[in-house]
Amino acid sequence: MNILITGASRGIGKAIADNMLNLGHNVFVSARNEEPLKQYRNYCICDLSKNIEILGDYIEKNKIDVLINNAGEYIYSSIEAMEISQIEQLLKTNLEAPLYLISRAVPYMKEKKWGRIVNIGSISGVMGEAGASIYSASKAGLIGAAKSLALELAEFGITVNTINPGWVDTDMGNSSVGMFSKEEIISCIPQRRFVSPGEIAGMIKYLISEEAKGVTGQSINLCAGLSVGY
Repeated sequence: MNILITGASRGIGKAIADNMLNLGHNVFVSARNEEPLKQYRNYCICDLSKNIEILGDYIEKNKIDVLINNAGEYIYSSIEAMEISQIEQLLKTNLEAPLYLISRAVPYMKEKKWGRIVNIGSISGVMGEAGASIYSASKAGLIGAAKSLALELAEFGITVNTINPGWVDTDMGNSSVGMFSKEEIISCIPQRRFVSPGEIAGMIKYLISEEAKGVTGQSINLCAGLSVGY
């Protein structure tokens, strides 16, 4: 498999990339900063909100048949405090970019009659999150798009799914607690813990396998029980 992971310089993306490498796949990674990507043989430097065509060309050139849309941005803010530039940045990075990259990957997948697309959403796109309305909207958009694309691409052997992590033990997760302490957040999670990046990588390992060929259009909450209730 030729697997591309966006936002692979740290956190969830890096865990996915390292896991895929350990499984022997051909791994291609992308992020805005070059230095963290130098440990990988194949990488593309790209800001998804500015020069995404570069990554689109890279996808076509390297015949990517597994696309992991992981890169994302988060802003904790009341709606009235959001600037138009912030709204555009979030929507471009979290929703428009994944859809564009899918459009560039799909022609080869159709030709091959096989492909896997996994979007990393968020539990905030399932449940909503006060103070993160634009982020939640962008992640909810990925869920809707995956359902439609799953129908559109099913006959070509291409599956499209969304994983919705809850609080994840990464730099981004630990810095996104807003006005609350990490201990207060954990007290509201049924399993009383943050999800590890490795758990998400493990779910992707399954979703791209032949055993999961019948799983498509699904929104999978990997959130330590957060979506169930408290």
